[in-house]
Amino acid sequence: MSVIWLALATFAIGTEAFVIAGLLPAIAADLKISTAATGQLVTAYALTYAIGSPVLAMAFNNLDRKIVLSLALSAFIAGNLLAVEATTFTTLLASRMLMALGAGLCTPTALAVSVAVTAVERRGRAIALVTSGMTVATVVGVPLGTWIGAHFGWRATFVLVAILGALALAGLLFGLPRGLPRSTATLGQRIAVARHSAVLHALAVTMFWGIGGFTVLTYLSVPLQGLGFSQVDIGVALLVFGLAAAIGNLLGGTLADRVGPAATTTFGLIVIFVALTLQSITLKFGLPEHAGPIILVLIFCWGIGGWTFYPGQVASLVRIEPQSSMIALSLNASAMYFGFAVGGALGGLVLATLSPSDLGWVGGSSEAVAVALVLSRRRLARLRTA
Repeated sequence: MSVIWLALATFAIGTEAFVIAGLLPAIAADLKISTAATGQLVTAYALTYAIGSPVLAMAFNNLDRKIVLSLALSAFIAGNLLAVEATTFTTLLASRMLMALGAGLCTPTALAVSVAVTAVERRGRAIALVTSGMTVATVVGVPLGTWIGAHFGWRATFVLVAILGALALAGLLFGLPRGLPRSTATLGQRIAVARHSAVLHALAVTMFWGIGGFTVLTYLSVPLQGLGFSQVDIGVALLVFGLAAAIGNLLGGTLADRVGPAATTTFGLIVIFVALTLQSITLKFGLPEHAGPIILVLIFCWGIGGWTFYPGQVASLVRIEPQSSMIALSLNASAMYFGFAVGGALGGLVLATLSPSDLGWVGGSSEAVAVALVLSRRRLARLRTA
């Protein structure tokens, strides 16, 4: 039962992390700043998560896991409540950084705890249940949060997330046993894994995947508004993306088993590249009356490709470092969020210097770099075995 509360925690974290894309225009209008500047809320969150997660994991190494989860969720809830009261961009930025610290400590701890409290034969399903909180967040939490923001104001969305976090915290306080294992990877162990050339290569692929996706996703509401989408319509677009992400996640796992991780990641990245590039072409040259439905189809394809890639990439890392897979996956999460941070900053630069219709090809270019990295690695592996 405690695994359910862990999944609720990751659901709350996933909802907050991704719903910001649908709230940017409303936040920008309320705080009287540009959408590009508001998008740096994403950059600050992702960068804080990427740096803070491994540092906090080591800092809280010797604390009981129940206490660690309680502290992490408390920080996350406090960050959301601070956002509700924020009247300046600086305060809102600080609130998101506090949320990121809580999320960066909570998520890997939740995965470790799900293994500790579950029988050996059920551990795979327990991990899948915890990680599904993030996937379900893209399908349910993000559209719901966007809808609430459209009808009750963007602050109400942060109230919703705080409530979800509080429910998860209450469940863990009453349902999680004490005395769980405290061990985590030391800095030396992390560095040893990170120095593996294949791991470094994979982390670079993850980073460019994250850059490409968040260059577009962070500011997706801007071109959609240009097509006449209302705040509710934007919520529908995010629902389409979330449904595609859920399908892609299942597809990626199946393909990784059947055709291999490398082929799966290549396929996913190519689909994202094509979808994002066509998004820019449609916005620039498509007829206004047809552009909206086409963009929704492309968003769906993008979601499929983006989350087909991820299980394949996880499987690749586990194959590279089977004895240190948890460390490799922790480094992968940091690389992913670092990519999200760069993508948020890059998308803001595109809006400031080019136009919303250019977001797609810029994001697609990053995905093309990721494809090139995957193919170069495969070619190098073939040469070594020849």
